[in-house]
Amino acid sequence: MALKHLSDQELVVRYRKGSQESIEVLINRHKNKVYTYILMTVKNAALAEDLFQDTFIKVVQSLDAGRYQENGRFLSWVIRIAHNLIIDYYRKQNKMNTYSNDDYENDLFNNQKLSDMTVEEEIVREQIYEDVRKLIDYLPEEQREVVVLRHYAGLSFKEIADHTNVSINTALGRMRYALINMRKMIEEKNLNLTLQ
Repeated sequence: MALKHLSDQELVVRYRKGSQESIEVLINRHKNKVYTYILMTVKNAALAEDLFQDTFIKVVQSLDAGRYQENGRFLSWVIRIAHNLIIDYYRKQNKMNTYSNDDYENDLFNNQKLSDMTVEEEIVREQIYEDVRKLIDYLPEEQREVVVLRHYAGLSFKEIADHTNVSINTALGRMRYALINMRKMIEEKNLNLTLQ
């Protein structure tokens, strides 16, 4: 039986038993979606390539260490690893790119290149993303999975339905209920998720 016809779970099991070809099939199966997610997030091809490679290095290390729970959601797990690596990258960048206005003759903070978004707006935007990610974590598992696959992995509802072994209507329904639940949580927690 050709490896490409096996499920993600079967390939993970084979990889753990020593089949290097299995991890290659897994990477090739999901590389476009993972790379696209990273590229759409960081908007820089060279950086996306680096983070993509780091993601699959981390995937292999985690599989080798037995840190992957066999829950049938391999792609979601990989996307989560990529997402965390992106956040780690930007946190490191923010720590390294600290400038003093005293070092420059011109006012560094009155620069057209930096006027796309103020520091305050960037902080607010990051807080909004963090709040939304936390809200997603409170959703029931089936709803959370659809949201992550749709908005983080960029899958179509047909791909989500195939991936989760449900009908398209069920996938759409789960997204609808996820949005309803998130709106309720936003109201209950009195969150403001807009840039002023």
